[in-house]
Amino acid sequence: MQRRVVIVGIGTECSSFAPHRTTLTDFGIRSGDRLLERYPFLPVDDQVDFVPGFVARALPGGPVERSAYDELLARLLAVVRAGSPWDGVLLDIHGAMLVDGLDDPEGQLAAAVREAAGRADVLIAAAMDLHGQVSREFAATVDLPTCYRTAPHVDEEATRERAARLLVRGLRSASRPARAWCRIPVALPGEKTSTRVEPAAGLYRSVSSTPDGVWETALWMGYPWADQARASAAVVSMGDDESAVRTEAARVAREMVDARDDFAFCGPSGSLRWALDEAFGSHVAPFFVSDTGDNPTAGGSGDVVTTLRTLLADARVIGDRDSAVWSALVDPAAGRLAATSGVGATFAAEVGGCFGWPDRLRLTGTVGRLVEGPTGLLAVVRVSGLSVVLTERRTPFHTLADYERVGIDIRRTRLVINKIGYLEPELDDAAAGWVMALTEGPVDQRIEHLRLEKLTRPTHPFDELPADWTPAIETW
Repeated sequence: MQRRVVIVGIGTECSSFAPHRTTLTDFGIRSGDRLLERYPFLPVDDQVDFVPGFVARALPGGPVERSAYDELLARLLAVVRAGSPWDGVLLDIHGAMLVDGLDDPEGQLAAAVREAAGRADVLIAAAMDLHGQVSREFAATVDLPTCYRTAPHVDEEATRERAARLLVRGLRSASRPARAWCRIPVALPGEKTSTRVEPAAGLYRSVSSTPDGVWETALWMGYPWADQARASAAVVSMGDDESAVRTEAARVAREMVDARDDFAFCGPSGSLRWALDEAFGSHVAPFFVSDTGDNPTAGGSGDVVTTLRTLLADARVIGDRDSAVWSALVDPAAGRLAATSGVGATFAAEVGGCFGWPDRLRLTGTVGRLVEGPTGLLAVVRVSGLSVVLTERRTPFHTLADYERVGIDIRRTRLVINKIGYLEPELDDAAAGWVMALTEGPVDQRIEHLRLEKLTRPTHPFDELPADWTPAIETW
């Protein structure tokens, strides 16, 4: 008997502390063959037909405007209803989305999809980011959720395939799979969760090994900049033995709580001034400094200029030609001014805070380059030896090609300051030295300073956990 599964989702990661708002135009929408490009491994079973539905994804940033979410949800549900009834649903989401006026958008999304699927026993799987959130409501609705096991995320496609295979296994099973969920009262900044180092590396090796009766165990590190009750780590274990999945979920939750004080930044870290001293004292190049507080792929708004102010005041940074590059500042008006002025012209304008971050500064230099990129206009303003990259839209710099596009060969650049956290693989390979600067911004890694009003308490590191803490496991 042929089974039918629809692939749908709305995915992004949102910081409560970003002045930016994610709008409808920020989402890229995939359907049909274009959606299937994300699933090159299909088909995974000749008796299960995966049908491309509707998946919308946006670069992490500020909360999603309610009108944008409502429109996307309506379009998604129309696709689900039009093809119903469905035997299964594969949710392609992130897990740390915020929507103005909603407390748990992924939980609401999952419930709405279940209702629209046209049969009460529809089986739902989900492929998610390990920095997503899993509320009780979401866990109660989604039968087979899983997430990445690597950070940086080099297993995104593998996770989608694992979710698809889990769903096929569930559809072929004689009975509905059991699952056990536990909220883990630990909140961690993203740069303490890299699986390149311990304890995250060991925890994900641990969840990859499944005992008898367990099909899959998934561990979410959570996303602390989303001020919601669900903003913490969580574990879900699934399988055909309720006792086994309950035991496994409790084991993983206990291991993570026990390791909570062992999580440290995945590389040398400190203040920006300390980072610059490290860079110039190292005598290696290129030396990377991660400007972590405004990382656009973690939810930063991209309009924070606090780091730039320090760079412009440091004679070592602006000293020699091609000595440094800072990427990137989103400021459409500044980019238009650079384009109007033209390459070689003097640039002088107030920059920063285009979304409302409360800091602007006067930037004076020379327009060095103007190009059209995938995200719109890119401009380089040179201040002596420092190249400042301005962008029309929020733009991460994760690859050598991103820099080459604006005429910068980082292999010939002394210092690369990038709005990023841990380096993506290509940049990590290119870096002769690297440190993280704990800087201001919507994703400030010093989360102990955050004012979280909705977070379930107690949660480490904001509170001491009870000495007798035991996992509170729920099963379905």
